[in-house]
Amino acid sequence: MNRSTFRTAAVTGAVLALGFAASGCASHRFVRDQVQVVDTRVTGVEGTAGQALERANAAHKLAEGKFLYEVVLSDDSMKFPTDQHALSPEAEARLAELVQRLRAENRNVYLEIQGHTDATGDEAYNEALGEARAEAVRRYLSRGGVALNRMATISYGETAPVAPNDTPEGRAQNRRVAIVVLS
Repeated sequence: MNRSTFRTAAVTGAVLALGFAASGCASHRFVRDQVQVVDTRVTGVEGTAGQALERANAAHKLAEGKFLYEVVLSDDSMKFPTDQHALSPEAEARLAELVQRLRAENRNVYLEIQGHTDATGDEAYNEALGEARAEAVRRYLSRGGVALNRMATISYGETAPVAPNDTPEGRAQNRRVAIVVLS
């Protein structure tokens, strides 16, 4: 091989090597850029998927606690006197009927026992009185055989009236306990 051919081959080899090196860097950069684009898309999908999963879990919880029916203890036999939370004999009879109904239905249900008051008295007192009314009902149902882990109490106090609080009749309707039966 003569010198000029060797030089041409060396220059050609160097140009080819530089070409490969340059194309390797360009390829590496291209791959890195494409991976970044894909990562951004995947991160976006993961965020959307996470939000969808949260919505699905919330819907599942709602479906788990499907409303069956509500028993409101506010008729004449179930009205609570002002400032009282003790159950009357008539109230106990109504609750005994509910216990029998629950046994007859033989379903796994969950009870939310809601205590309510009228608007007389201060808000904190009414909150405590509503809780005491709901607890009185929960204790009675427990003695009747309803499992404690299937019941929860909540007090709405004076915040959820069903009648105006400006008449004695309206206040009497507001002094109540509601039992929401969920499946």
